[in-house]
Amino acid sequence: MELFDTATVLTRVMTSGVVMSIEKSDRELPGLERLLTKRTGRAHAVLVNSRSAAVHAALAGQGIGHGDTVSVPELSPKDAAFLAWLGVEVTDEPGPAAFEHITLDAGRAHLLDEQARALRAPALVVDLTGLGFGPAAAVLTDDRTVWARAERLKIFGAYDLRTMWTQEESETDLIPGVQFNYRLSPLVAACARMALSQAVRPLTTGAPS
Repeated sequence: MELFDTATVLTRVMTSGVVMSIEKSDRELPGLERLLTKRTGRAHAVLVNSRSAAVHAALAGQGIGHGDTVSVPELSPKDAAFLAWLGVEVTDEPGPAAFEHITLDAGRAHLLDEQARALRAPALVVDLTGLGFGPAAAVLTDDRTVWARAERLKIFGAYDLRTMWTQEESETDLIPGVQFNYRLSPLVAACARMALSQAVRPLTTGAPS
């Protein structure tokens, strides 16, 4: 993004008085969620503050944890190390992928739509860190249970960001389990949303005559 655009977005967020993801009136996180679901064709989005958090949420959302074995295509060494820390074994044997992943930067943001629609795993990890506004990622899924479990993973306490204000349990069949502070900042979400909104396919030119 241009510096002017970045300044405009940051000013909008700061003057709103809402800079924490736990604020009930926040609009930046839902805005990025809507954009990502539209661009990827998935029904639900979970926003988190790092790629590792997204990998964790993608697995936890499917009930995958310590002692389980998964298949993940083209896993990076860092992701493999994180799965090992979680106690999840990665198999080389062919099988349905637990999740697939896309890494975006400013030059590849326009490819999100076509890349996402070509993938079929139950969870899609989208790393937004390369857009340049801080660690950020998302998990996209069509499975509401995967989404609900992943949402519970990212905030301390027994409620998710949507039910904590009423203190009324909306998912009585979900067990919160261990939870982490994986919440994404509205500031980062706003900038990532602007970058994705402005992403366009580069113009191609013919060979010089």
